Parts: sequence; C-alpha cells; structure tokens
Amino acid sequence: MKKTFSILSIITLLVFSNLSLNSCNTQDTVSCFPNAPVNVTINLNQPAYFDLNQPGGWIYLNLAGQTGTRGLIIVRRSDTQFQAYDRNAPHICPDINTTLEVTNNNQTIICPKDNATWILLTGDPTAVAGIPPKTYLYNYNPSTKDLNIYY
Repeated sequence: MKKTFSILSIITLLVFSNLSLNSCNTQDTVSCFPNAPVNVTINLNQPAYFDLNQPGGWIYLNLAGQTGTRGLIIVRRSDTQFQAYDRNAPHICPDINTTLEVTNNNQTIICPKDNATWILLTGDPTAVAGIPPKTYLYNYNPSTKDLNIYY
C-alpha cells in the first residue's frame, strides 16, 4: 500500500511538473504584460503609411484605444506579409524605458532598459531576451491596400 502510494505520488508530481514546464514554454510574454485591445485598419495609400509599401519598410503606429498601451511596430516582410509587434518589451514588466524601438539602420528592435534585441523582419531574439516581441494577427487586401491588425 505504501509503495503504491509513493509510485502514484511520483507519477502525479512528474505529470504536474511536465505541465508546468510546457505552460512556461508556450507563454509568449511575462505575466505582467498588459492586455489591451488591438484592432486597427490602415490604408497604405495614405502618406503616413508609405514606408509600408516596400519590403523592409516599417512604421510606429500609435492610435489611442486601437493599438495597445504603447503602440505597434509594423514592418512589411514581403509583398503580402507583414509583422505587427507590440511596443511593450515582452520579457520584463512595463516600466520606464521598456518601450521597444527600431535601431541599427532599421534592422533591429531594442529594449532601451536592458539592451535586449530582436531582428526587425522576423522578431527573433538576438540578445538578453529569450522570447520574441508579442505579435498580432493581420489581414491584408492587396487590391485596396487595406491592412487590418487585430487581437
């Protein structure tokens, strides 16, 4: 009876440990990351968004109530692919100097607080942080040049 209880205890412990480890690996931001609505549509024919008409072009977008708490970094990856990143650093709680910025000849995203860096086009971490910036879903209509970003 005691041996069966010990084996069941060990199995239960292993199952819950595995679940805990897996849940950490799927988390894309720290637990204190602000959860704010993102739902915005922009038309790339507008002068403010011309930089998004060519691959590698990017902009900051900050429209109160539509683009999260600190705005977005939007980059065009190819003719039909975009990336929309939240400007909150994904690896540390929001604080002074944790708003992500584009630097290094428009190739890198950086967190000024701890110098964590990511590749602008892919979001892959390159220093300090082990997770990419939070990204949002999008729909793009090439015929109208309407880009909708949402969460």
